[in-house]
Amino acid sequence: MSNVDTFGSKSTLEVGGKSYEIYRLDAVKGSEKLPYSLKVLLENLLRTEDGANITEEHIRALAEWDPNADPSVEIQFTPARVVMQDFTGVPCIVDLATMREAVDGFGGDPAKINPLAPAELVIDHSVQIDSFGSEDSIQRNMDIEYERNGERYQFLRWGQTAFDDFKVVPPGMGIVHQVNIEYLARVVMAREVGGVTRAYPDTLVGTDSHTTMVNGLGVLGWGVGGIEAEAAMLGQPVSMLIPRVVGFKLTGEIPSGVTATDVVLTITDMLRQHGVVGKFVEFYGKGVSAVPLANRATIGNMSPEFGSTAAMFPVDEVTMGYLRLTGRSQEQLDLVEAYAKEQGLWHNPDEAVAYSEYLELDLSTVVPSISGPKRPQDRIELSDAKSQFAKDIHNYAKTGEEEKSAEVSMPDGREFELKNGAVAIASITSCTNTSNPSVMMAAGLLARNARKRGLTSKPWVKTSVAPGSKVVTDYYTKAGVIPDLEALNFYIVGYGCTTCIGNSGPLEPEISQTIQDEDLSVTAVLSGNRNFEGRISPDVKMNYLASPPLVIAYALAGTMDFDFDHQPLGKDEDGVEVYLKDIWPSPEEVESVIDESISTDMYHEEYGTIFDGDERWQQLDTPEGKVFEWDEKSTYVRKPPYFEGMDREPQPVSDISGARVLAKLGDSVTTDHISPAGSFKADTPAGKYLIENGVERKDFNSYGSRRGNHEVMIRGTFANIRLQNQLLDGVQGGFTRDFTQDGGPQTTIYDASVNYQEAGIPLVVLGGKEYGSGSSRDWAAKGTKLLGVSAVIAQSFERIHRSNLIGMGVLPLQFPAGESADSLGIDGTETFDIAGVDELNEGRTPAALTVTATKEDGTKTEFEAVVRIDTPGEADYYRNGGILQYVLRSLID
Repeated sequence: MSNVDTFGSKSTLEVGGKSYEIYRLDAVKGSEKLPYSLKVLLENLLRTEDGANITEEHIRALAEWDPNADPSVEIQFTPARVVMQDFTGVPCIVDLATMREAVDGFGGDPAKINPLAPAELVIDHSVQIDSFGSEDSIQRNMDIEYERNGERYQFLRWGQTAFDDFKVVPPGMGIVHQVNIEYLARVVMAREVGGVTRAYPDTLVGTDSHTTMVNGLGVLGWGVGGIEAEAAMLGQPVSMLIPRVVGFKLTGEIPSGVTATDVVLTITDMLRQHGVVGKFVEFYGKGVSAVPLANRATIGNMSPEFGSTAAMFPVDEVTMGYLRLTGRSQEQLDLVEAYAKEQGLWHNPDEAVAYSEYLELDLSTVVPSISGPKRPQDRIELSDAKSQFAKDIHNYAKTGEEEKSAEVSMPDGREFELKNGAVAIASITSCTNTSNPSVMMAAGLLARNARKRGLTSKPWVKTSVAPGSKVVTDYYTKAGVIPDLEALNFYIVGYGCTTCIGNSGPLEPEISQTIQDEDLSVTAVLSGNRNFEGRISPDVKMNYLASPPLVIAYALAGTMDFDFDHQPLGKDEDGVEVYLKDIWPSPEEVESVIDESISTDMYHEEYGTIFDGDERWQQLDTPEGKVFEWDEKSTYVRKPPYFEGMDREPQPVSDISGARVLAKLGDSVTTDHISPAGSFKADTPAGKYLIENGVERKDFNSYGSRRGNHEVMIRGTFANIRLQNQLLDGVQGGFTRDFTQDGGPQTTIYDASVNYQEAGIPLVVLGGKEYGSGSSRDWAAKGTKLLGVSAVIAQSFERIHRSNLIGMGVLPLQFPAGESADSLGIDGTETFDIAGVDELNEGRTPAALTVTATKEDGTKTEFEAVVRIDTPGEADYYRNGGILQYVLRSLID
């Protein structure tokens, strides 16, 4: 893309004897007053201005940003790179391979389909905790991981050789966002363009919503669906509206006994209540310099939980200290500091910056907290945890059975009483917290103190440690806390997302059977970022987020029905009662041990060979060739049908008539509800498909691991075991009514979809508030499309899922303000007509469309639904039937 440099901003920066071409922000009047995050966007526009897609008017609109205005100006953001995890990355590479084949079919050059921006994929979502509680658990879990996923890994190795500028971090190395901040993130990019080395801010999009973790490092980036990420890899900019920016002031210091996790749960609670969906959040003020980088990253990581697009910290000395610690080269360190200072991107707490909205948190007021039982924003002060559990259990246990329990006898001689509220899973996992040495070391030292006092985890708790980086094991080893953790049964089980993504693995059979037989409501406690219903384990109804030391504390307590202030965790050998406060390490002790245990050499050693992988990876048979040879027998990687029957020119879009409701859903339906990532049973449509294709039950793996196979994923769409489809009374799971049959009998959503599509009947989904919240899961949109859904009508949408629906050619519509399906008297048995869609063919997007719902007796309900195609770029995608078709047509042309 040739830059027209209307502002004369092109200049040269000399650093350490090297010259870098830069685009100066001070060439644009007004840039100095912008928030840090918008300055990064402004540089992006300056550098990519071409007089057509990105113009002088766009640049001036951003420079003259009105903090009080509602977003209305569309800009095109061109990320410097793309980062992926394997669950979402596999379908990305499957789609690119399919596009190569399609280009070939249209007579083009398949090698044209190549990442134009650097793309890096970290395999971190596939390891499952099958083995726990022993020294060899990690090796056994890795062996099983390769047995389950070898076919996918071969495919990814093919991609690494077939595509340019695409790198894969093999299994067992860490979690994508932790690897990103510790190694992949550049903060300032240096890349050769036309024979000149150009320096510019590191920006990115990622195929996981927690990509925002890198915001803590001063890098602007956020999660997108795999659909958008593929387009970004192929040089397509991300269409967005200039956002409102919320200024969040931090003051004070974290008190003793409070962790970074408590801070981030408090911030999540505050921002959710304030309302920041679609906005940037930026931390400012003198207190910022007192926030350690690891805490900044933890806060950034939780951005999807409070709903913002990004949660930025500016670059400062704290950033430089972290880059130095994690082993970045001196040349890179010099470039980052020189560039940030030259461009006005270095944090200046005295600088007057105007924000759209303001919030403030005095860190000294934060108290120990957990979050649950089903959403990250449901914060509970630890002192209230027992009383809140007593209230919440009524939503999970039958009336009169809140205290229910059952005796369990284990083959190894363990005998215990399993009660409602029992902690069945206690897992130190997720990049959110395992990237933070302060909370990880606090957990290790708490384990040491508990061991000294003779405390142990309760015998029914499945315990695990799954760090996001091997560096954690290195500093745990140096600090000598691994034997203490293992004494409490907290063995390292793998390096990946594990419990946080739903790969907690099976509970012991006797415990699982008792839970099922007695319908017990047990709990999970994890140091993760997601605790949605049905996500952690099919046996566990109530899930709680907590800091790593509190995960251990709950394993010692064994139940959520516990008051740490007034109940002892046990007695020591002298018979003295031991309370949590007696074993909680002081902040001074934690910091002292960290200083003695963590070194730059650890990062050099672990990341020096990160792309090489272990013997398992190196011994994989890798296919060759620019076009992938699909295996028709594969149940992991199959050619998807997106381009079948595609014309070279897009066909006109049309109004929707005679549509039926596939599902009528309530508020806070997450992408986990729409497209679960965890395990599934043999009697589900996905299970039946695999059995029909010769796969044994033990080899099912998870939905997430089979994202390269559309046949599994279609059958898994809306198949979450906790889904509440209001077309049915009191039925949970992936079921609906099939109105192609007399009386509309109950059947699975997949089977109903097949019948509707055979009958040529389009489908709609009705939703409530925050439809599609949670992970940036592209299959939530892909599966919706392939089920035959033409439109989703909801009260409100989360950002990523709404754009992903458009990216698949599904129309997102919003009920009129203050209205819902229920308030309009719509029960889901109606037929739907949506008029005015064809206006999009004329190059304009209507503000609203007329929806008519007709009941069986002929009664009609008519309303104006707001069209949530928010930008012209999104309208182009919708007219083309999706973003992949749009990109393919543009590449052919």
